[in-house]
Amino acid sequence: MSAPFKKLALIGIGLIGSSIALAARRYGLVDAIAIATRKSETLDEARALELGDVYTLDAAEAVRGADLVILCVPVGAYESVMRAIAPALAPGAIFSDVGSVKGFVHKTLAPMVPKGVSFIPGHPLAGTEHSGPKAGFAELFVGRWCVLTPDAEARSVDVEKLTKFWRGMGSQVETMDPAHHDMVLAITSHIPHLVAYNIVGTVADLEADTQSEVIKFSASGFRDFTRIAASDPVMWRDVFLTNRDAVLEMLGRFSEDLSVLQRAVRTGDGDALEAMFTRTRAIRRSVIDAGQETAAPDFGRPHQSDSDPTPVSAVRDHGGGDDA
Repeated sequence: MSAPFKKLALIGIGLIGSSIALAARRYGLVDAIAIATRKSETLDEARALELGDVYTLDAAEAVRGADLVILCVPVGAYESVMRAIAPALAPGAIFSDVGSVKGFVHKTLAPMVPKGVSFIPGHPLAGTEHSGPKAGFAELFVGRWCVLTPDAEARSVDVEKLTKFWRGMGSQVETMDPAHHDMVLAITSHIPHLVAYNIVGTVADLEADTQSEVIKFSASGFRDFTRIAASDPVMWRDVFLTNRDAVLEMLGRFSEDLSVLQRAVRTGDGDALEAMFTRTRAIRRSVIDAGQETAAPDFGRPHQSDSDPTPVSAVRDHGGGDDA
């Protein structure tokens, strides 16, 4: 049985790109994979890991003859990459991406997409705090959502074909308007990352002795913030610059709610605090019920047992914050 796609071109080969390569190969979704990246050392790493069949520093060369092209570079680099690859995109190809922002992607890239190419931006809501080709693993997308935001000109048969591709790697797939996507992700992902970066940054500014104590006793809420704040700095810089309006709107709502909590703490309003915490606990339960988290103790983190000699530090953590 032939694979759904003859040639997949991955432009960029970090965590997401390498995971796509591994999953697409494992599940027989492509016949050949071409990998392009701007750094020769990254390309050499991908080659050593045998992630593809063709390796090149020329993105246009990678996409020639590809029936599926996926951008896996930071959103801020999209325009320059598109200028390079647009003339080489094959008629009938599907052109997609994995960026965390969709409105900007449509506005920037749609006018540059050649006629006859289906433009179907995507966003796999999956990731870890690790980056680079070695960080990828084929199971990354299993049970996770992938949102597609097809251009109005995209062929419906191609939307279905790309949907099957992501489902083939284990994802649940939903189609969404790009503006709605950006608003939803602003509160579910972008604002939490901004808060995490800010809290960890506050610790970085503390006096040395206090900072060391915080780090020493970080086996609590702060630990989870540090994992989120360890995400790719370039990627998250671009997220906030390209989803500015939605982030600012959600940040405004967050600031207003934070002011209410601040007032309750200052005035000793225990009833208001308990009411808020009860509401938020219900949200946590609904996240678990939706299958987006585990109800296991300590958020399902692995723990060393007498029968398992593997150090906890050696167990790979597939949680974390790169799921913008």
